Amino acid sequence: MSRPGARILGVHVDAVTFGGMLEHIEAWIAEGGPHQICTVNPEFVMEARRNRAFAAVLDDADLCIPDGVGLLWAARRLDSPLPERVTGSDGVPLIAERAAQRGWRLFLLGAAPGVAQRAAEVLASRYPGLQVVGTFGGTPSDEDAPEIVSRILSASPDVLLVAYGAPRQDLWIAMQGPALRVPVMMGVGGSLDFLAGVQRRAPRLVRQLNLEWLYRLVSQPWRWRRQLALPRFVWAVLRERARS
Repeated sequence: MSRPGARILGVHVDAVTFGGMLEHIEAWIAEGGPHQICTVNPEFVMEARRNRAFAAVLDDADLCIPDGVGLLWAARRLDSPLPERVTGSDGVPLIAERAAQRGWRLFLLGAAPGVAQRAAEVLASRYPGLQVVGTFGGTPSDEDAPEIVSRILSASPDVLLVAYGAPRQDLWIAMQGPALRVPVMMGVGGSLDFLAGVQRRAPRLVRQLNLEWLYRLVSQPWRWRRQLALPRFVWAVLRERARS
């Protein structure tokens, strides 16, 4: 079945809102797993152009949400506009809120030691009744996989949020998903760091001005190499548009 959205430099991005994402999650939990959500941004797209394994994961994902203002710009340039930016950082609290209302069970995986547990505590304090049935750091290495899979199977969550950073988190979910049998699995990058207070997110006004990328570059200057993907992304989209 075709999915409404935009194909940006070979990567499908779904035309979905935050509300639509939550509707998908609810349906998949009722249906059973596994289903994978990827939070696509321009860095994902450029990585997929050189990393065939990652491109295949994005192509097979059940939902690719537009987590990046650059994707909205590109979709407009390619005459396939997307309704809104759907970020993982904003989506995780919404998922937790809905989970508290519906009784969904969450498992938080990844980030630095102790971060997932702190993020779970923050979410539980915000959304009374939320069931976080497990947290664990670990790594996406093959050596850690058996213990992680065992922990998740024992906890039997409805939603697994994985914070190993892209593309490792998404590749890990794709590889381990069939064994985990979790209805919804989503890579969430630095979202747990923001919740735990390890990293500060850009102020709301900066986010509304679509300048969160600049805030992160200034506050985390080591990211400059990763940010080089942005001008390459813009140039590639303009070339694609010129050829169409």
